Amino acid sequence: MVVLQLQFLLVPFLTSVMGAAQYMMQDAALMNYIDWRFLSLERLEKCNQDIRDYVEEFRDFSKMVLSRLAGLNNYKAEVKSGVENLLTRIERVQRDIDYFGSVTDSNTCTEVHEDLVKQQLFEEAEEKKKLKLMLNASCDHRLAGIKSLKVVKKTGDKHGSWMKDPGKKHTKIYLLNGSVNNVILEFANIMTFMESNHTLKARRVTLPFPWEGTGHIIYQGFLFYHRYGSLNEIIKFNIQKRNITDQMLLPGAGRIPAYKLSPSTKIDLAVDEQGLWAIHAEPETGGNIVITKINHITMAIEYTWDTSCNSKDAEAAFMACNTLYVVYNLPSGGTSRIQCVYDVLDAVNPYEIPVLHFPKHQGSHSTIHYNPKEKQLFAWGDGSQIIYKLHTKQKV
Repeated sequence: MVVLQLQFLLVPFLTSVMGAAQYMMQDAALMNYIDWRFLSLERLEKCNQDIRDYVEEFRDFSKMVLSRLAGLNNYKAEVKSGVENLLTRIERVQRDIDYFGSVTDSNTCTEVHEDLVKQQLFEEAEEKKKLKLMLNASCDHRLAGIKSLKVVKKTGDKHGSWMKDPGKKHTKIYLLNGSVNNVILEFANIMTFMESNHTLKARRVTLPFPWEGTGHIIYQGFLFYHRYGSLNEIIKFNIQKRNITDQMLLPGAGRIPAYKLSPSTKIDLAVDEQGLWAIHAEPETGGNIVITKINHITMAIEYTWDTSCNSKDAEAAFMACNTLYVVYNLPSGGTSRIQCVYDVLDAVNPYEIPVLHFPKHQGSHSTIHYNPKEKQLFAWGDGSQIIYKLHTKQKV
């Protein structure tokens, strides 16, 4: 009887113990499963982190490759410019060699062959005929004096440029402030420009690339300017349509300033009765100024001249009727003066033209542009916008 009672009591006890053990085993399995899932999540998170690190490294690598490619493109443009400059120099040297070879024998002090001299003179005459055909020979006046000065306004930075478009009939005024900028201010006329709140009435034109220096020019509705950051790239920009229509490289330019007293300007673009010109200086010429005639439609170089005008102590220059006029000053500023003249057709004797002083203005100029339509100079002097009226004479 006692055994039966004990058996009756032990059976539920053993059943409960076994049930508890079973629950404990299930809990242990569940904990093991949870630990395994946590480990899987940690591995997955580490994998995601590795992927993010790889993506970031790939982005850095892509940026590095793009910067290297941009550098290679700039280097390619510079090498191309250098090669073109070298070819231009070789052509000039070859012409000089051909000239000296045609009029002299290899030995010094020998008799010059008369036929070779005649041939050389004939070729020079033909070359001048071609130049006169290219450059309108009817342009026959030269600068004889600077008559008067008018300070139109004082606005903007110390350096800048302002002008009209001599190739258009409208009277719009364009203001390009600073030596590095990408915004043109266009005014309806000079009276609007002279108003005190003139900037509020201006049409703003933003360029895709900023300019460098102050040697830009507006002609036939286009802005021609030296692109900032490039060695010698000239951009042709349509002001009305607001887009780039063409560009070119100017061989030899961009390595030294066009004028020592205006160091920010490496290429100075100019317009006269014959169209578009570029003015710059080169180390190979001892700092002398080089002028280049450019076809403003095709942006092709038509002809290049090495002048005898040096860029030392020069602050600006302009072209008028096929003639370069270089303006000099003191490094500290003073009375600006024209004391070097170069006519591409040799129609002006530089030694017969006296030094021409600018009236009443004490200081310096960062820009002087000739307007062939109005026969006036548009200048920027120490933040002032100035107009100079000219006195001209017939070329002899």
